[in-house]
Amino acid sequence: MKILAFAGSNSSRSINRKLVIHTLSYFEEEKVTLLDLNDFEMPLFSVDRERNDGYPHKAHQLLELIAACDLMIVSLAEHNNSYTTAFKNVMDWCSRINGKFFQNKPMLLMSISPGGFGGGNVMNSAKAYFPKCSANILDTFSLPSFNQNFEENEGIIHPEIKADFIAKIKALREGLKK
Repeated sequence: MKILAFAGSNSSRSINRKLVIHTLSYFEEEKVTLLDLNDFEMPLFSVDRERNDGYPHKAHQLLELIAACDLMIVSLAEHNNSYTTAFKNVMDWCSRINGKFFQNKPMLLMSISPGGFGGGNVMNSAKAYFPKCSANILDTFSLPSFNQNFEENEGIIHPEIKADFIAKIKALREGLKK
């Protein structure tokens, strides 16, 4: 199985990237491509730029990576109750090339935040919007209170949240085998 994984953040200290890396530890035997959103930085989308310059090569590259994967693992950062500007810009460019840019790929959609809502606003936005872009969201996971519930060397440390997370990963793996 080929997994494409990334955090919807361009922060060098992204807690969402930490969650993605932790999640990938449960898929060690799979072929994994871990993206850094910084490697897909593009000009700010505008219809004028699209008309004058066409589409950035990096948007085409990302669409090719999505096409080649069997599973996407995405963890979204929340800025002002929504997607980060960097991630929204990537989605804007990709959606102009292919409105169904998630290409019906199975997806584990996650969010994490230092606050108690676990990125719930961006998660709710993504659950409503991503299927319109042909995302096949198999499951979701939100981790609230990052500083209390996650340690870099151990991952999720809250017993109930960790048990829920592991159950979701197990169910996801079993579902993909069918």
